[in-house]
Amino acid sequence: MKKILVIEDNVEVRENICEILELSDYEVVSAVNGKEGVEMAMNEDPDLILCDVMMPELDGFGVLKILNKKPETNGIPFVFLTAKAEKTDFRKGMGLGADDYITKPFDDTELLEAIDMRIKKSSMIKQSFDKTETGLQRFFSEARAREELEKLSVNREIRKYNKKDKIYEETGVARWLFFIISGKVKTYKSNEFGKDLITHIYSEGDFFGYFPLLDDSPYIDNAIALEAAEVRLIPKDDFKLLLFNNRDFSAQFIKMLANEVNTTEQKLIELAYSSVRRKVANAILEFASAVNTEDEESVLSISATRDDLASTAGTAKETLIRTLSDFKEEKLIEIDGSTIVIIDYKSLKAMPQ
Repeated sequence: MKKILVIEDNVEVRENICEILELSDYEVVSAVNGKEGVEMAMNEDPDLILCDVMMPELDGFGVLKILNKKPETNGIPFVFLTAKAEKTDFRKGMGLGADDYITKPFDDTELLEAIDMRIKKSSMIKQSFDKTETGLQRFFSEARAREELEKLSVNREIRKYNKKDKIYEETGVARWLFFIISGKVKTYKSNEFGKDLITHIYSEGDFFGYFPLLDDSPYIDNAIALEAAEVRLIPKDDFKLLLFNNRDFSAQFIKMLANEVNTTEQKLIELAYSSVRRKVANAILEFASAVNTEDEESVLSISATRDDLASTAGTAKETLIRTLSDFKEEKLIEIDGSTIVIIDYKSLKAMPQ
């Protein structure tokens, strides 16, 4: 059953809308003002939000602005309800990212049809993006609603990289958004002495290289194939047009950005304050998660060079080798050449600081 949040300060209108929706087999939650509506949107995870424009404390435009800034709510379909039909209000609402705009008084059928259409569209786009090459194609096809996007999105290039092939270099001009069809890619930064620090490991279904596209800056790191990889190159103009003109696409990337920023912050904290043992354990688990992101505990082994593990852990290669030997003696891992077999996943994950 789909859940709808109704934000409306007029008691009679709110109760009438709620009754109509409940009779149409929707689960309904309601809020009496904008501030309460924001809180309920965060806590209730609705499938769609109906929101009045003119309300005390926080109007509908303010509600939409706040929810659009939050990764957990910016993808929820948002429909304005208003008694005002001026074009300026309509443009302002749609300019902020609203999905639809219904003027009061409205017909019951009009309301239900608008809700049904917006929920179906949102569900279709969410379902279309599974982390596969086919899912990517469906995602772009669904988002490509305008003729300009149609023209920009055709004939996107696929490139194949061998192990250790460079995909892009620091200070290079950013022209593409990259999507991994198969294989793994690492991004890293080098200091003036040539020492590398691996910042991320990307695997099948991941996007990378999008930060410099957002502000038209050069690359700030390097990207190299960890193994044979097949990568789709999406033109910068295609990406930016989708990002700034399609709310569902924007929501996907805001969530992705938020997750990557959180991951980076956590990694910096670990590198600054964790013990060598904890940093090495985390490096092993980071490579393991790139092998199988759906079920970490099913990962039995990883293949990684000692240089790559040391660069991920932010420690010297010699220190890494000594720590791996300790882990082997403690029966946490087994070592067979460049392959590390994880024996005690839980102990590695719970390694003390």
